[in-house]
Amino acid sequence: MDVDGYAHQCVYQTEVSNVLHEFHELMRKILIFLFFQCLIGLVACSSLSPEEQAAESAKAYYDLLVEGDAVRFLENKLGVDTLPADYGEQLLAAVRQYQQDMQKKHGGLCEVRIAENPGRCDTFQGSPLVHTFLILCYADSTQEEVIVPMVERDGQWLMK
Repeated sequence: MDVDGYAHQCVYQTEVSNVLHEFHELMRKILIFLFFQCLIGLVACSSLSPEEQAAESAKAYYDLLVEGDAVRFLENKLGVDTLPADYGEQLLAAVRQYQQDMQKKHGGLCEVRIAENPGRCDTFQGSPLVHTFLILCYADSTQEEVIVPMVERDGQWLMK
């Protein structure tokens, strides 16, 4: 037995103390890690600027042209649902002609990208009007930058 009878117990308390200290340090590091993960998540989930939102929508609509879907492309044009039927048919014919022209001149549209500067914001009848900048990439490796005016209506960005 030890001289004072407590030596064994002190070693045990020191070990427990060290384990508790390591546990607290580990928990502190985990909490800091989780805090930064939440912070990164909040920043990543923060809403995009109107220019970025409009550019993403414009790209999605032009991607419909890549897929050859002129009807769905036109469905995303402001006011197309209120046009007389014959005018709507003329617009559809014009979009299909545009697709044919791109096919003849460049082998077709193969990719749409958002330009480095996604757009410039203005106002139109009290709503944001964003001139988005897209890069159309053709099969013959040529590229064309186009400006697509976009207007927000009821939370959806539409081509003007």
